Amino acid sequence: MTAPSLNTAKPATGIPALLKTAFINAIVALVLFSLMVGIRTEAGSDGQLTYMTRFGELASLVGIVFGGSIVIELLRQWIGPTGTEKLVPPAIQSGMSFVGRYLAPALLIFTLLVPVFFYNQRYILDLAILVLTYVMLGWGLNVVVGLAGLLDLGYVAFYAVGAYSYALLATNFGWSFWVCLPLAGILAAFWGVLLGFPVLRLRGDYLAIVTLAFGEIIRLVIINWQSLTGGPNGVPGIPRPTFFGIPLDNSDDGLAAKLGIEYSSTHRIVFLFYLILALALLTNWVTIRLRRLPIGRAWEALREDEVACRALGINTTTTKLTAFATGAMFGGFAGAFFATRQGFISPESFTFQESALVLAIVVLGGMGSQLGVALAALAMIGGFELFRGLETYRMLVFGMAMVLIMIWRPRGLIGHRAPTVYLTKAKAISSDLVKEGHG
Repeated sequence: MTAPSLNTAKPATGIPALLKTAFINAIVALVLFSLMVGIRTEAGSDGQLTYMTRFGELASLVGIVFGGSIVIELLRQWIGPTGTEKLVPPAIQSGMSFVGRYLAPALLIFTLLVPVFFYNQRYILDLAILVLTYVMLGWGLNVVVGLAGLLDLGYVAFYAVGAYSYALLATNFGWSFWVCLPLAGILAAFWGVLLGFPVLRLRGDYLAIVTLAFGEIIRLVIINWQSLTGGPNGVPGIPRPTFFGIPLDNSDDGLAAKLGIEYSSTHRIVFLFYLILALALLTNWVTIRLRRLPIGRAWEALREDEVACRALGINTTTTKLTAFATGAMFGGFAGAFFATRQGFISPESFTFQESALVLAIVVLGGMGSQLGVALAALAMIGGFELFRGLETYRMLVFGMAMVLIMIWRPRGLIGHRAPTVYLTKAKAISSDLVKEGHG
C-alpha cells in the first residue's frame, strides 16, 4: 500500500503564463483608465458638459502596463518566491548596511548646506521649507499613530489651533513669535487632551471617524466665529519672526544694517529655513528621548495590544492622553511657524486633505520610523513638484507610485524599528531563581 503523493506542482512560469498575466493586467488597466484618461469631460462655454477622447494616451498606458507586467514577473522569477533565501552577494549586503548606517547623518549634513548650495534659488528654498514643515508634522503625528497606534484623521485641527493661536496673539496683543510659539504648542496640547477624553474607549475605525469629525468641527468653528478668527477672510498682517528682537528687513534697525552687509530678501528665507529645521530637529530629539522613557514603552505596548497593556498594569487613560497631547503640541509648533511664514492664514489651509497627506507620509515612511517619515515627506512633497509638468497625469502617476510602494513595502519605506529596550550583554541570574541551581 503506497502513501498518497502530495501535490508539489509548481506554478507555470513559461512564456504563456507571462503573457497571460500581462494580458489580464492590461485588461484591468483598460477598464480603469478608460474613464479616467480615455474620456475627459469639461464644462463648455455655454455651461453644458462636453467631452473629448484621448485614445492614444489610453493605448500608451495600457501598453506600459502590459510591458511592465512582463518585466515584473521576470524579476520575480529571477529573485525567487516569497519566503526563500535571496542570493544577495556579500558586497551588496555590506554596501546596503553602510548606506543605512550613514544615510541619516548624510541627509542632515546636506540639509544644513541647502541654503549654501541654493542661496540664489528662491524656489528650491521655499520647497525645502515646505518639506521640513511636513517632516515636522509627520514626526508629530508619528507619536500618535506610529508609536501609540491611535489612528488620527483630524491632526490638521492641532495644526490650525497653533496657527490661529499665534496669529491672534501676535495681531491683537503685539506679542513676538518667540513668546507665542510655546503658547501655541500649549494650547494645541490642551485641545489634544480634550480630544483624548471622548475617544478613550474607542479604537480602530471608530477612533478614526471621531478624530475626523473633530478636525471638521475645528474648521467649521474657525469659519463661523468671524468676530474672533475673521471667518473665511482669514487673519492678514501676521508679524514676521525676528532674530531675537532684531527684524530681518531693510530698516536701519535690521539685521543686515547691524552686521554691515548688503540687505537681501533671501536673508529672511534662509532664517525661516533654519528656524523650521531647528523645530523639526527638536521634535525628532524629543520623540527619540520619549521612546526610551517608560511613557514611550507604554505607547508601544498600547500599539501592540491594548488588552495586554492593561494586564501589565499600565494606565491606558494617561497613556492615550499623553500621546494625543504630545503629538498635538508639535502640530501647534508647526502651525505657528506656518502662520509666521505665510503672513496670512485662512480656513482653506486646514482641510482634511492636509490630515490625509500627513497620515500618508507616516504610513508610507513606516509607522514608528523617524528616518522613514523624513524620506516619505521628501518623496511626497518633492514628488508633487517633480511631476508638476505632467499636469492632469500628475495625481495618476503619483497614486500609482504609492500603490506600488505599499505592495512592495507594506510596512513602509523603513519598516524595521529598533527596540527601545534591549540587553547589551548577558546578565547572570541568581541560583535561587532557577530550578537547576545555577545561573
